[in-house]
Amino acid sequence: MAGDPHVTDFEDRVAGIGSLADDTRRALYRYVCSQPDPVSRDQAAAALSLPRHQAKFHLDRLEVAGLLQVEYARLTGRTGPGAGRPAKLYRRTSSPITVSLPERRYELAAELMARAISRSTSTGTPVADALTGAAREHGQSLATGVDPALALRSATEVLARNGYEPRPYDDGVQLANCPFDALAREHTALVCGMNHALLSALAGALAPDVLRAHLAPAAGRCCVLLTAGAETT
Repeated sequence: MAGDPHVTDFEDRVAGIGSLADDTRRALYRYVCSQPDPVSRDQAAAALSLPRHQAKFHLDRLEVAGLLQVEYARLTGRTGPGAGRPAKLYRRTSSPITVSLPERRYELAAELMARAISRSTSTGTPVADALTGAAREHGQSLATGVDPALALRSATEVLARNGYEPRPYDDGVQLANCPFDALAREHTALVCGMNHALLSALAGALAPDVLRAHLAPAAGRCCVLLTAGAETT
């Protein structure tokens, strides 16, 4: 979908990882990551026995790809007039860049579980119940700003942006991908319950009298099916 920030983010992450396919660029990235302090172009060029212009080119490409971040400092320690221009220094970005095919959302599962454990510890609520509550809250938040007049279509777009790979199925939507696949295989009841609570809350927030999320586990897809009643747009 044109202008979809999820699509743009995915393309940016792929481009970032793809930039490391070049041997020289990958070696420079590893060198920068191995240093305790930010690295100058001259330092990188000397360390890898590269011409300075070549090191500059690849370091700047890694910056554009989001793999390195930059800062400026005078390396001579001099200040004031005549001290020269600050050098451009590179360090590994603090933002993680990952690409998973099929898409997985293990960080989301970890966030919801951590929230549930925290609530359970502070309130005495059973962890499973706290996890259901956290999942419902997240599902409701996914419906923010979505057009409820086109319930099934809106739900499909939201699900696609969140890694579920929705596909038309009878009077509803089948979810071809489980964003929590490895966790669901090892902890089926807990994770499928969390997922069902999340998707039920999404359906309820979009169109409580139209959409239904059903727990219906099957091989090769998500454990939840989404169906529509009166409105099937």
